[in-house]
Amino acid sequence: MKNEETNAQNLQGANAHSRSNEEHARKEGMAKGAVTATVIGLILLVAAGIIMYSLYNREHTKQLSLMELQKQDFTGQLTARDSVINEWVLTFELIEKDLATIKQKENLITLEASDGEFSKDKKQQILEDIRYINTLLDQNKKKIARLSAQLKNSGIEIKSLQDKIAGLETSMMQRDTAIAELKTALVNKDFEVGQLNTRMTELQMTIAQQDDKIMDQTSEMNKAFLIYGTYKELKEKGLISKEGGFLGLGRKEALLEDFADSSFTQIDVTETKTIPVNSKDAKLITEHPTGSYELIRENDKSIAYIEIKDPEEFWKISKYAVVEINK
Repeated sequence: MKNEETNAQNLQGANAHSRSNEEHARKEGMAKGAVTATVIGLILLVAAGIIMYSLYNREHTKQLSLMELQKQDFTGQLTARDSVINEWVLTFELIEKDLATIKQKENLITLEASDGEFSKDKKQQILEDIRYINTLLDQNKKKIARLSAQLKNSGIEIKSLQDKIAGLETSMMQRDTAIAELKTALVNKDFEVGQLNTRMTELQMTIAQQDDKIMDQTSEMNKAFLIYGTYKELKEKGLISKEGGFLGLGRKEALLEDFADSSFTQIDVTETKTIPVNSKDAKLITEHPTGSYELIRENDKSIAYIEIKDPEEFWKISKYAVVEINK
């Protein structure tokens, strides 16, 4: 009887121990499950963060690239605008120089006309001076009209330039009035109106025409064309392609033969000393002698611009400059 009670107690103890082990195993399993879920959650969170950062970085890079293109386009527009403005300033100087010459001739004629008598030679000289003044007035009126039309058509609104043209027009009107009064005074001294209103002699006219021709030829000689952009941008404009190499290896960019000047920015080689780049790498697709230019770096990772050290040598081979930039 006593043995039966002992066996029953042992059985109960074994059952209790078994239940304790099961409870411990269950709690341990739950703990492991919680840790696993936490780890998986962290992995998912990190993966989501990486994906979000990648998307942000891609969009950020895209925006930076767009901003860089806009910057380069703006820089090109500024270069073209500066070239046009420099040409206008040169014309302003020529007109002012002619106005000074007209004023000088006018004062000289007034002084000579104050004499009571005119010798034949003096009268002939006055007539030549009047003809010369007539021609200068006519030429510079055309220059001013052309400047005014160019400024209007360019879309550039610079008050100082507009004021300058207005000032030149006023000066030209004043000289017109003064010369008209001088002609009236000379008519009263027996000068013929027809003679006073003619232009320069044929020789002087020829010289003036030659000067204009030389100016046009000089402008044409100093004209060049510039463009810069990525390989993709230049290719889309039909300017360059890949050539040479084997199975795509060792191929290099080359300028195509058929392209439109309208794709380029026209510049004056005597005024354009730098080509803006602002990228990590750049190279000239067109051929220009080594030593005539230099890549100027802003830092170790960026090229600021290409400096044209010897313009005559740089543009000797080609009047076209194509720069491929690598962002």
